[in-house]
Amino acid sequence: MSGEQPTQFLDMAVERLQTVGPKRAAALQQVGVSTIGDLFYYVPRRYLDRSVVTPIKNLKLGQETTIVARVVNFGMKKGRRNRFVLVVSDDGASLLSCVWFVKFNYLQKMFKIGEWIALSGKISYYGDYQMTHPEFDRLGEEGEGEFLNTGKIIPVYPSTEKLAKAGLDSRGVRRLLTSLIKSYKDKIEETLPPELIGRLSLLPLAEAIEQVHFPTDFGVLRRATERLKFDELFFLELMIAFRKRMFSDSQGGIVFKKVGVRIKSLIDDLPFELTEAQKKVLHEIHADMKSTRPMNRLLQGDVGSGKTLVALITMLIAIENGFQAALMAPTEILAEQHYITIHALLESMGLNTVLLVGGQSKSLRERLLAEIASGEAHIVIGTHALIQEGVEFYNLGLVVIDEQHRFGVMQRALLRSKGLNPDVLVMTATPIPRTLSMTVYGDLDVSVLNELPAGRKPIKTFWRPDSKRSRIYSFVRERVAKGAQAYIVFPLVEESEKIDLKAATDSYEKMRKTFFANFSLGLIHGRMKGEEKERIMAAFKKGEIRLLVSTTVIEVGVDVPEATIMVIEHAERFGLTQLHQLRGRVGRGSKQSYCILIAYGKVGKESKMRLDTLEATTDGFKIAEVDLQLRGPGEFFGTRQHGLPDLRFADLTKDGKLLLQARKEAFDLAQSDPQLLNEQTLGTRHYFIRNYRDKYDLAWVG
Repeated sequence: MSGEQPTQFLDMAVERLQTVGPKRAAALQQVGVSTIGDLFYYVPRRYLDRSVVTPIKNLKLGQETTIVARVVNFGMKKGRRNRFVLVVSDDGASLLSCVWFVKFNYLQKMFKIGEWIALSGKISYYGDYQMTHPEFDRLGEEGEGEFLNTGKIIPVYPSTEKLAKAGLDSRGVRRLLTSLIKSYKDKIEETLPPELIGRLSLLPLAEAIEQVHFPTDFGVLRRATERLKFDELFFLELMIAFRKRMFSDSQGGIVFKKVGVRIKSLIDDLPFELTEAQKKVLHEIHADMKSTRPMNRLLQGDVGSGKTLVALITMLIAIENGFQAALMAPTEILAEQHYITIHALLESMGLNTVLLVGGQSKSLRERLLAEIASGEAHIVIGTHALIQEGVEFYNLGLVVIDEQHRFGVMQRALLRSKGLNPDVLVMTATPIPRTLSMTVYGDLDVSVLNELPAGRKPIKTFWRPDSKRSRIYSFVRERVAKGAQAYIVFPLVEESEKIDLKAATDSYEKMRKTFFANFSLGLIHGRMKGEEKERIMAAFKKGEIRLLVSTTVIEVGVDVPEATIMVIEHAERFGLTQLHQLRGRVGRGSKQSYCILIAYGKVGKESKMRLDTLEATTDGFKIAEVDLQLRGPGEFFGTRQHGLPDLRFADLTKDGKLLLQARKEAFDLAQSDPQLLNEQTLGTRHYFIRNYRDKYDLAWVG
């Protein structure tokens, strides 16, 4: 094995280690350990401090402690429960009994009278002081030996039933890692440039890996953990830096010189003023579009902040310069909503807006594809249908992607590939905490709409138990009788979709006959055909339907200014961001709006925190911070679909300062050595290719 290169060695199957073999390798594979490199990074879940040895005569009840003593006696004791008892003494007079109720045959062969042994465990009392199931190390007849499981800070490893059966419980993993580190620590290749390690006073990688498994003290353990966190964040940011650089250095983008009369006409005809935030963002977008570099910008704005209007003006810039624009939305209902809004605003200007979604008739689809290919369609709005084969644009100049977190990096790239370096604007109404935004969207320039249109009142939000349901519906009935419109939303979860849909449909029928018998009701859900949904939404917008019973299909993009009441049934089943998005369907006009969350049964701690947060604030960024704490980055933002790896060591909710430091170093390196060919960065290059190349899906620089 001595002739192996470091990177090749780390990629070697763990099964090839003498102490592993096929059975253990299969058990390790279940916990994500396939290679020797994986095993080095299979870190403890916690640590026990057994570094202080206590004399037997000083032991105290309930104390977690380590003792070093000589074996006086051992053997089986019969009773109501058979047990193996080991008696030890450290001074010839003080005795301690150690008791096990398992592994009798193994223990019978394990000890010798007179040998020294280190034992760690909790002190209990049954007629005398004793330890039950202590950890131990045999130290030999002279009291010498290696304290592998006791006498120091002890790593406790995650284990499974299969690992334990293969002899890899926490103790077994400790033995395996001790042997591995002792034999192969020198094969761990340094991943960071020596200059950077020295400047930031980081531990060398090999030392950090050894110390994270077998720390000499807690101070060094902190430094070792910080080094592993830094590596993780540094390489994540390096991937993002390369991705951003690749985009910037790609062939020249389209230069959109003109801002035509249609844009001025649209703005002049609006019944309201653009907010200062909208003006600022449009200025940033226009500067991007005038440059030779393709625009790659994220537009982040809370619900109701006017993103659609900004996107429309951006699309008009492309059209005024002779190009087509495409807008991709995650759901048909949102794509339809955008189509209705944009088509109504642009039809009088002689512009052709088309809608391309799944399930359209063959003849309609063929006609639309022909209009898109000939350039007759100026704006194309659709779902994933836009990136399917057969969709050819005449001259696509701008791509707009709404609710970007619902799409992966490759879907974004596929839509871009429909044109020749088109500008890209991605939008999200999910406010993203800064640390997460830098990680998930680090390759994008960011614009933020942090201002609501003038005259809007904060939505009054309350959460109530289901015992108050009748009173809540009486309130809704009173408001609707006075001219308000209302939504009543039911959850729809994939795993229980049929049951949820039936609950929503049954409740609609019951409401129609009882609570709201005197009002016009509508029902809308995702299983309906597009034309049916469009008809119901149009009737609701016109006020012909006063109360809309819905599943979560109305979560984003639906804009009915007269709707001022939102009731959410089973609110305890919704995520925090989803509740905030739903609430954003009301409060779109100048009238006071209400959101009432009805929770059923005993509300758990996390659900209560979500509901309390919604009640306390309408600030989407504060809500996103709480949601990130509750769910963690991976689940909060579906980072896998963005081509980002899971973080094992770093926590984006707690390690913001380290992330900023890692980001600066990574971006500086991508600038100074974009192909990682400097002698100092060869280890960085090896590690990046081995661990990040498959995730760096847009290109490998160099």
